[in-house]
Amino acid sequence: MRLSTQVRPISYLKANAAEVLSDIADSRQPMVITQNGEAKAVLQDVASFERAQETLALLKLLALGQQDIDEGRTKPARAVAERLRAKAKRLND
Repeated sequence: MRLSTQVRPISYLKANAAEVLSDIADSRQPMVITQNGEAKAVLQDVASFERAQETLALLKLLALGQQDIDEGRTKPARAVAERLRAKAKRLND
């Protein structure tokens, strides 16, 4: 995706807001809004924004997991599974 094809001045947004929102929703492509020739904002449809937020949350979880590994805060999977089985057995008895 090339944002350079979706750059519009703020005056265009003001004059064509409904059309811009419709185009963004249909194309799922973000639009860069400029003010005085400088990029100032990015508009995107809600579904794309939500998907990006979910992706960022997953990446953060992966980074936290990697940090735990790097700092030695891990346990062997077999030991964790055995502990969970023992706990489940106690709850079922």
